Amino acid sequence: MPVVEPADPARERLRRWRLVLGGDAADGTGCALSGRDTAIDGALAALYGKGDKPPTEQDRSAGLGASAPSVARWLGDIRTYFPTSVVQVMQRDAMDRLGLASLLLEPEMLEAVEADVHLVGTLLSLEKAMPETTRETARAVVRKVVDDLEKRLAVRTRATLTGALDRSARVRRPRHHDIDWNRTIAANLKHYLPEHGTVVPDRLVGHGRAARSVRKEIVLCVDQSGSMAASVVHASVFGAVLASMRSLDTRLVVFDTAVADLTDQLDDPVDVLFGTRLGGGTDINRALAYCQSRITRPAETVVVLISDLYEGGIREEMLKRVAAMKASGVQFVALLALSDEGAPAYDREHAAALAALGAPAFACTPDLFPEVMAAAIEKRPLPIPDPAGTPDQ
Repeated sequence: MPVVEPADPARERLRRWRLVLGGDAADGTGCALSGRDTAIDGALAALYGKGDKPPTEQDRSAGLGASAPSVARWLGDIRTYFPTSVVQVMQRDAMDRLGLASLLLEPEMLEAVEADVHLVGTLLSLEKAMPETTRETARAVVRKVVDDLEKRLAVRTRATLTGALDRSARVRRPRHHDIDWNRTIAANLKHYLPEHGTVVPDRLVGHGRAARSVRKEIVLCVDQSGSMAASVVHASVFGAVLASMRSLDTRLVVFDTAVADLTDQLDDPVDVLFGTRLGGGTDINRALAYCQSRITRPAETVVVLISDLYEGGIREEMLKRVAAMKASGVQFVALLALSDEGAPAYDREHAAALAALGAPAFACTPDLFPEVMAAAIEKRPLPIPDPAGTPDQ
């Protein structure tokens, strides 16, 4: 059996640096590429080269140009040579550096790309310019991303919030079959009688039948300015999941300088997403005014504002509105983002003002969101992530 010689670590480092630096004379590696490495270098050069000339041995400067066939080939190449996470990053770079977004208006391009949340955001921003021949393909791409997100997030969200609703619905005089024995014992430990080896409960703790009627009202108020694209996608998915729970009455409101109530579309988050219009300005005060006008039971309501807080409306009125909602019993949650990307650029002055009102603003990942909602429903402190990357509190 032939012995396979281990790769030379020093040469492997040179090879990797050569792929990073390209083939310019000043790359300093002196490492030549061959076979698959040459093809990988060509794919990188097409995106990160310095110009639009075809790549040469000495000059790493390709570019995708405006040719749809060459872009389709390039999209296929990067999916062959790189893992999905890298492909998605390269696609986003291609949209920024090479104007790939305009080519997404062609069905064959959409079929070639690796679908992710960022691609959905780009498609939604292009929706008004999208030709009829592309709409169904674009909708299928959005559907795939939404379905994947729902599979990942729905079960845990429902389980977490169902538990929170049951706990928040505890009653003081429960029927026997509604008694929460663990909590009843814990609440009555001071009444333990050692001579009898038992606890004599002074009060019973039980669960209400949360599933039989609407117990909580949830209002998702989502900034649809262009920088919030990933948050809009996740909020739409979560809105659909929350709306499917009988114990919750869920409303979804999106806004820029105008306000749109998309609650009647929550049975299908894809319809919600195509009902948004990414881009434009921001009027948080107007959006909160609309949400406030729809609240019927403040003490049983959670309002979630998802925004980078760059307010184009009346700042003082916005803050007064938040203070009034909290004073009426509303649980107010401010999220700078609902995505995996951490905190975006945000208005620190407004974030500090909200924190002073008892509504700290922080970036929230989709995985943390169910815990945040559960805490808000139970009226306990929110599980705010590590302060690094969040506003100064």
